[in-house]
Amino acid sequence: MGNNPTPAQRGSRPVPALPRVLVGTTAMLTFISFGRVAAIVLNDLASSAFYAGGIVEDAVGKAAPWFILAIMLFAYAVLLVYLESCSMFVRGGVYRVVKEAMGGTLAKFSVSALMFDYVLTGPISGVSAGQYLVGFLNELLQSANIHVALPVDFTSAAFAALVTIYFWWQNIKGIPESSEKAMRIMQVTTVMVVIMILWCGYTLGVRGGHLPPWPKLENLHFSADALGWLRTSSLPRTIGLLGIFIALGHSVLAMSGLESMAQVYREIEHPKLANLKKAGLVIFIYSLVFTSLVSFFAVMIIPDATRRQFFGNLISGLAMNVEGPFTLRLAFHAFVVLVGILILAGAVNTAIVGSNGVLNRVSEDGVLADWFRQPHPRYGTSYRIIYIVAGLQLLTIFLSRGSVIFLGNLYAFGVIWSFAMKGLAVLVLRYTEPGQQREFRVPLNPKIGGLEIPLGLAFVTLTLTAIAIVNLFTKPDATVSGIVFSGLLFGIFAFSERYTHKRGLTHPELDEFNLVPGEEITPKTGWLRTSSSAPMSNCFSPGPWRWQKRAGSPSG
Repeated sequence: MGNNPTPAQRGSRPVPALPRVLVGTTAMLTFISFGRVAAIVLNDLASSAFYAGGIVEDAVGKAAPWFILAIMLFAYAVLLVYLESCSMFVRGGVYRVVKEAMGGTLAKFSVSALMFDYVLTGPISGVSAGQYLVGFLNELLQSANIHVALPVDFTSAAFAALVTIYFWWQNIKGIPESSEKAMRIMQVTTVMVVIMILWCGYTLGVRGGHLPPWPKLENLHFSADALGWLRTSSLPRTIGLLGIFIALGHSVLAMSGLESMAQVYREIEHPKLANLKKAGLVIFIYSLVFTSLVSFFAVMIIPDATRRQFFGNLISGLAMNVEGPFTLRLAFHAFVVLVGILILAGAVNTAIVGSNGVLNRVSEDGVLADWFRQPHPRYGTSYRIIYIVAGLQLLTIFLSRGSVIFLGNLYAFGVIWSFAMKGLAVLVLRYTEPGQQREFRVPLNPKIGGLEIPLGLAFVTLTLTAIAIVNLFTKPDATVSGIVFSGLLFGIFAFSERYTHKRGLTHPELDEFNLVPGEEITPKTGWLRTSSSAPMSNCFSPGPWRWQKRAGSPSG
């Protein structure tokens, strides 16, 4: 605070009291390094490596690894879009950016799609963790000559439900966010990844191997479910570009988790953007290597005759099919299951925390009534939102019956539409707010006659939108479920917002802290108001941040 004079310095002169300063914030932040930020995002993003390869191969055949590789490379371009949005808004999430660019209606729709993503993140992660655990237990039973096998899907669903209930209760009590915990999980995961790469490399050196079929139209073998409403059409098998986009649409869930970038930006230490770029590079390289290699190694090492049975736990399949003694492979299988449960269960928690944060944000903006944010009488958490989210996740687990393939098809709907809306909003802001300073722009911005053409941003947005539109026709279950869910949630948002405004229950002052974008606060720009709306522009001095009361300024 300020420099308080000692009694000797004050003498008998009256010294006005220092003002009391109120800090308006939704959270007290502890600023963290770029490495910890990368670990937080990777706890969500890297979890998709445990299930994406099997889901994509089930849809498009053995050429799947090439499309996962393409999506992981494209993920860096999507990451650049998030960097640009974060450089414009402290909260660079979908809701804030879309609302600023295209208004409240599309912002509510984008949040509805994002919530569909979050609601499915928990079930697909929990069920996938269950698949790894059940696969390992059945392997143990078989090796002990016990002719009993646990039902894979049912047991996986039961395990996912237990994990969801556990994290529901932890979030009701108020689970602390810990970058240290995320870092530890990623350190353990990295040990597993290094062992997997070395062991698989050794196996290929001993046995030899062949790359998966090249990603050409004749090598795409779509399942009936993969084509959806296009299954009776010859277009996917005759138009190469359409077939490529269908395959990419099934692969897009491999980059789910990038949306966490917008949530952690405000927590990263100074210089924010520079550190976020470093974190983004670490995230890109790690996820590219891990997620892509799992799929490539699976096709090259696991025999075709048995690989399908490992589509729900592909890394377990690798552990049991590498070269080496059975006991050693079983031990590595156990380690894979341990790491899988840690990172996938963490993704279940991230889904609840992320959903809670998004719905709290739209509630603060007057879209949801304050009823949703009423604190728990004992723990002080927004328990009503947590109840709703956990209930939807449990319902999803029940409806999926433990099928990770079914959940993966649903999951892709929310992932791609939230990304597409984000890209479109950032592109619109290039034209509606061309004068706003941006510390970073998506590259490739040639100028023609003084007009900047955002080629890079437009390419990313058009690609995301094309994949999203193709997914509407190839994933009928996801399309119907996503539209129904998003439509219902949008209706709730619209009705609640109208009711809240009609009753005068909005709190517009919650959104008045960032009316004018600026790089820094100075005595000239920093106007504060007391309850009497008196200006307090002289409450602080330039230079090192020392809040002071100056002569003539109003009392606190």
